[in-house]
Amino acid sequence: MDPATEQPARNPPTLFHKVKNERSILALAVSGARLFAGTQSGEILVWSLDTYERLYSIKAHHRSVLSLFVSEPKGLLFSSAGDAIVNVWCTQTLSSLYSIYSTYDVGDVFCVVYSASLETVYLGSQNTSIQWCNLSNKDNRPIPDFARHPFNRNHRFFDSKGPGGAPTPRPTSASEPCSQDGQKLEIDKGDIVQYAHHGYTYCMLLAGGSEGAAFENEMLISGGGDGTIKIWSLDKAHGGTIRERKTLESGDDSVLALVLDNTLLYSGRLSGEINVWDLETCQLMRRIESNTADILTLCVGYGSLFSGSANGTVKQFTSRYECMHEWKAHDHLILASVMTEHRGKRIYVTGGNDDCVAIWDIGDTDDETLKSASTNNDQLFNSLSQLVALRTVSSRPEYSQDCRRGASWLKALLKDFGADTEMLSTAANTNPVVFARFKGKDTRSKQGKRILFYGHYDVVPAEDKQQLWASDPFIMRGVNGYLYGRGVSDNKGPVLAAIYAVAELVAEKKLSSDVVFLIEGEEECGSRGFQETIRRNKEKIGVIDWILLANSYWLDDDIPCLTYGLRGVVHATVEVTSQRANLHSGVDGSQRINEAMKDLISILAVLSDVDGKIKIPRFYDPVLLLTRDEDRSYSAISKALVSRDPTRGDARRLAEQLKGRWREPSLTVHRINSSGPTGSSVIPHTATATMSVRLVPHQTTSLIQEALREMLQAGFAKLDTRNQLTITIDHTAEPWLGDPNNEIFQVLEEAVVDVWGPVNQQRRGSVPATKPHLRRTATRSTHNETTPGTSASLTNDSDHYSQATADSPTSPTSPNGVESPPGRSWKPLFIREGGSIPAIRFLEQEFEAPAAHLPCGQASDKAHLDNERLRLSNLYKSKEIFKRVFRDLPLR
Repeated sequence: MDPATEQPARNPPTLFHKVKNERSILALAVSGARLFAGTQSGEILVWSLDTYERLYSIKAHHRSVLSLFVSEPKGLLFSSAGDAIVNVWCTQTLSSLYSIYSTYDVGDVFCVVYSASLETVYLGSQNTSIQWCNLSNKDNRPIPDFARHPFNRNHRFFDSKGPGGAPTPRPTSASEPCSQDGQKLEIDKGDIVQYAHHGYTYCMLLAGGSEGAAFENEMLISGGGDGTIKIWSLDKAHGGTIRERKTLESGDDSVLALVLDNTLLYSGRLSGEINVWDLETCQLMRRIESNTADILTLCVGYGSLFSGSANGTVKQFTSRYECMHEWKAHDHLILASVMTEHRGKRIYVTGGNDDCVAIWDIGDTDDETLKSASTNNDQLFNSLSQLVALRTVSSRPEYSQDCRRGASWLKALLKDFGADTEMLSTAANTNPVVFARFKGKDTRSKQGKRILFYGHYDVVPAEDKQQLWASDPFIMRGVNGYLYGRGVSDNKGPVLAAIYAVAELVAEKKLSSDVVFLIEGEEECGSRGFQETIRRNKEKIGVIDWILLANSYWLDDDIPCLTYGLRGVVHATVEVTSQRANLHSGVDGSQRINEAMKDLISILAVLSDVDGKIKIPRFYDPVLLLTRDEDRSYSAISKALVSRDPTRGDARRLAEQLKGRWREPSLTVHRINSSGPTGSSVIPHTATATMSVRLVPHQTTSLIQEALREMLQAGFAKLDTRNQLTITIDHTAEPWLGDPNNEIFQVLEEAVVDVWGPVNQQRRGSVPATKPHLRRTATRSTHNETTPGTSASLTNDSDHYSQATADSPTSPTSPNGVESPPGRSWKPLFIREGGSIPAIRFLEQEFEAPAAHLPCGQASDKAHLDNERLRLSNLYKSKEIFKRVFRDLPLR
């Protein structure tokens, strides 16, 4: 290790992301932006290093995958396993190229390496041998005798004869065929060194032979169960034949791991010791007492040595072999590790028999979180993690200081990126609005065109008394390509994506017009004080030409959407109070007593009929009739959803459900509370109901709340009761209906298509479906759902470990209801939503500017629920969409 590259020991490596599997991770390798893992079940799993989504799963071997090796110059991935086979894959297409086997009973193939210069594969085996296969003459080799293939030979143990002298019959076929459909190559009987070690050949690596290497000639180094390390020369003239040059001995404990750093060779041993060898002198330089547990894997790079052990612990050593950091990385054995640098980020990856792959950030970190104005995705990730940690729960007074800190944190970040910032005070005991203005370059053709982005930094509570969260809701965790934490999707992630988008444009000097941010802290409480604050500071905010927000979700987990309509809402509390105190129903119960609970239920019951139709007089008068064009759009949306997943049910029924949720009013009683102990025989003194009425465009909150009051009061008067009725309107939000054909929606549509790419074609690294061994990892529910009535049903009730990927649709019909030609991108779905956002219609009216809504998250994000999440790729792509909109919209 070079001391010049050594990192200062400020902070230990941090867990950046974790991906979970169903079986142990035994091998790891990296190629470009892809992370490969070999599993106990014989699979090779492929993840994206950009988003940590699992891209593919290959059934590669019949038994555990024990080793992976990548040859970057050739674009080859080599895998060896307990089935005595070495398979060779293309790292880009993941097609099977070659399947290499020995005619000897080698047992498990523990390790495999490949010399690109010699075009030779080397494999170390359980039978203590090292064998090799030269690929340069692969087409001139004799035709393999498949009778000698490991699958067709008798296994000494599994095929041994049982009682009566008869072997146990083999199964006729495997439950899932392996993808060994590449060219079969049989290793020549002479290409072997028997008893290369007096024990299993556990590990191998290649050294030298390349430009800039410490050794001119390439050599093979192997470690075995006999405790020795052997150095082998490679004979290019004889097809890569190996010849022993030197044996390094240092005790009898098995050598389980090898790693090379220039001329220094590190070996991890069964005893927990790390040996440091100088290969130029073949001398043992140092023994590092790393651990009491076996050292199973080693990595070296960036001035540090990392060891992974059988007790799940990782140790990081300096160039002077001092332990810099030690941490528990896995619950059990650490079986594999790899180190790489991707997009400027240094990462260390570990895999273990706790079925997890952990990705650790080993770059130099700094506690001064706002010191750097970096605008890359890593900094966006870090900023979101810091903001999630602030418990900005606006509905709980005990979190008021956290809310203030959240506002101050955002103000500091915006100022750091060059914005003019200010805190706008709201009403007493409410959280401030963060106001920021990024100044764009003046343009002669579009002077004064300005965009307002609206968002909120407050969140709903996330108490985990029932332990439904997989982790602390205020510590952001990355799992399987998703970020988990309260507020990641609603609305901290989208807000930060928009901020970073503008910051990048400022840094690139491409922001042509002003962008104004209004980020409030009371949205989850009905935007208390927001309207008055905006009116009071309207001159300071200035003229606004377009309004953009991002506080909603896709219809499913696959197709991007744009929202052009929201329902409004009137939230009310209805309370009936008796003149009597709480009474016992057995002692005082009588039909002559006017019970508060009975009266409350009676008046609530008259608000709607058994079919859910609201019976408030003239309630439906402003509701517009469904037009033919609107009906066709609902039909097209439902067909697009069902075509991708037929389990969603009948498209016509789905269309009716969407109409009911988006363009029809509804009434809901959320809860009923009563005075006195719960679960007792009490006639309550007070009964209280919280309820809401969802409105649609052209209904107004003022008229609806007045009509609601009148109906409840009229119904109460008919009861001829001595009790008292109190009706409180808690908060309201006007319905909103935008114009999906205006400029801002046009720019959004173009940006979504550009960033997300074609939905109906293979994307995000998909491969031809003709390869049966390649499986997309998105799972679908197998139940037959005939009435898809909720948003959860559109995601098949996916849990917080589900894998959402963009697999190809089952039908070529586009969301617009027309055939989409090959290679042409689908447009996003234009949708309405049943929820309400108080600020959007108010901002439109106040600034006389059209608004548009970009959903950033998927339908399964579980906003407001336990295990709220946001897919990492959605966060990054939303930033790119915002960036295009902020750049291009003012130029229209």
